[in-house]
Amino acid sequence: MTDHIHIADLAGVRRITLNRPQVHNAFDDVLIAELSEALAAAGRDGAVRAVVLTGDGASFSAGADLNWMRGMASAGEAENREDSLRLASLMRTLQYLPKPTIARVNGAAYGGGVGLIACCDIAIGVDSARFGLTEVKLGLVPAVISPYVIHAIGLRHARRLFLTGELFDAATAQSIGLLHRCVPAEQLDETVDATLALLAKAGPIAQAEAKQLALRMAGATEEAAERIDRDNAALIARLRVSDEGQEGLGAFLGKRAPRWC
Repeated sequence: MTDHIHIADLAGVRRITLNRPQVHNAFDDVLIAELSEALAAAGRDGAVRAVVLTGDGASFSAGADLNWMRGMASAGEAENREDSLRLASLMRTLQYLPKPTIARVNGAAYGGGVGLIACCDIAIGVDSARFGLTEVKLGLVPAVISPYVIHAIGLRHARRLFLTGELFDAATAQSIGLLHRCVPAEQLDETVDATLALLAKAGPIAQAEAKQLALRMAGATEEAAERIDRDNAALIARLRVSDEGQEGLGAFLGKRAPRWC
């Protein structure tokens, strides 16, 4: 058990659980570091055949932690860029992990939580879950998760959801490709286990190659992702310290409407 995640192994499956239910498994610098390390370790471990990523409590992940956001709102552009690069590295590690990955979406996911789902090979969620890419409401954009979300749901859906910041339900998430399966809560583990059984029948080397093949054919190479991440980290850092970003973050943290509403 670590502070922010829980790791359990069973029959070749490594289950990594975001372990901050009191804040809906929101990200902060500690969770990002611990999850990055746990994923990298799973990728190196020959005994691990598949990784299941889920959340403890009612939510999958609410995105950025309130106190973390408060600290970033008062930080300079360079510090914000380095912070964004760490989140980008986490997403990239998950996207290119050489093991099959399943997002077990046990509840709501917003912002970076949606990014984690998009980076997983397979996403199975409860039908009561809600989702959102709400960054524009803060005067920001979903910069570092954008390549993965766009690959998951397509440009047309991404343009709408990035611009409106609207919330959407699990049925919509399935219809646009963010979720592969949408099931009642009592069927979630059964559905995940059935998918793991399918994965266990395939050759692990072939699976790793198949994953890389699909990404390569889509033009989503890791080398290209690193270049994109640097540009996107610079973008979000610039927006966070901009007048609009400061107003949006200040309004959110102060529980008031921003001036543009």
